[in-house]
Amino acid sequence: LDKSGTPTILSTGMSTMEEIRHAVSLFKSAPLALAHATSTYPCPPKELNLRMMDTLETEFNVPVGYSGHETGLATTLAAVAMGATFIERHITLDRSMWGTDHAASVEPGGLERLVRDIRAIEVALGDGVKKVYESEVPVRAKLRRH
Repeated sequence: LDKSGTPTILSTGMSTMEEIRHAVSLFKSAPLALAHATSTYPCPPKELNLRMMDTLETEFNVPVGYSGHETGLATTLAAVAMGATFIERHITLDRSMWGTDHAASVEPGGLERLVRDIRAIEVALGDGVKKVYESEVPVRAKLRRH
């Protein structure tokens, strides 16, 4: 395994929990990250099971990301909002091209939107500390009763 400390990313697509446990056990103390995936191209939303990311993180205590094979960007963005530490999406020049995964891939314009929206989500998630923002002060003064 890589001596640099860079984690190996292990995809969980097409795997049972027992198979994932076995694979993780082979890494012992080597750096590892898990990619939650459902390996259907394209994958219907009802089979994405994004909450599985929490299950993987709880059980294995390693970084968990999301490997998306769905059409569109919404569920990938939901994975980011839910805490995915990395995202993997297939890229194509044209989703109508012949091949196993082109229909579930992201075209260049979609990739730009995905990165833009991920960055917006990262900012919007904030720090978890409740505060009154400067932009709220005038509204607060106008609407709050003393």
